[in-house]
Amino acid sequence: MSVGVGDRAPDFTLPGTGGTTYSLSDFLGKPLVLVFYPGDDTPVCTKQLNAYNDGLDQFGDLDAQIVGISAQDVDSHEAFSGKHGFEFPLLADTDKSVAGAYGTLGPIGFPRRSVFILDAEGVIRYAHKAIAGLTYRPVDELIAELRKLG
Repeated sequence: MSVGVGDRAPDFTLPGTGGTTYSLSDFLGKPLVLVFYPGDDTPVCTKQLNAYNDGLDQFGDLDAQIVGISAQDVDSHEAFSGKHGFEFPLLADTDKSVAGAYGTLGPIGFPRRSVFILDAEGVIRYAHKAIAGLTYRPVDELIAELRKLG
């Protein structure tokens, strides 16, 4: 399955950092930047999530929330988040069911680096699914997309 712009975002409930279980419904009412990333403590993912963490004020100015999702378990996420001081939750999609629902799994089952921006009602307004995953969408691009929700 794959979703795109204009589709209602697939619901999810996943364990995450901070000892909390998160559902999509927890984030409704505000724009959400949903970041699927391949792995904790990998070079590009570390750079990407640090960039988003550094840009939190810009996201906050637009009342947008950020959530990271990957297939590692919560213990891995806690260590990764603690090491870098991420101020947004990382969710554990260990069976890759959420990645599958969003169409971000590659041909051999590895999650691709992907970003979705959802409006306050949970409708996808921006979707980027990387092919190789060696780069990521910069903060300024995501901020520009969020401004369009105005």
